[in-house]
Amino acid sequence: MNPEVLAPLIPIAAIVAFAAVKIVGIRARSQQLTAPDVTARLESLEHGFEALQQDLIETQERLDFAERILSKAREERRIGD
Repeated sequence: MNPEVLAPLIPIAAIVAFAAVKIVGIRARSQQLTAPDVTARLESLEHGFEALQQDLIETQERLDFAERILSKAREERRIGD
C-alpha cells in the first residue's frame, strides 16, 4: 500500500487504542473492580499501549526520513534534467 495512504491511519489507530485503554480503566475504577487479575490486565494493556506509542514514533520518524530522501532524489533528478 502507498505510505501516503497509511500515514494518516497510524495516528488514528493510536488514538483509538489510547481511548480503549482509558475506557477500560474508567470502567474498572467505576465498578470497583480491584481484583488483582483486572489490575494486572490493565497494566499489561497500558504497557502494550506505551510500546505501541513508541513504535508509532519510530515509524513516523522512518516515514519522515523516507519522504526526505525521496524528495531529495526528485529534486536531484529535476536539476539534472
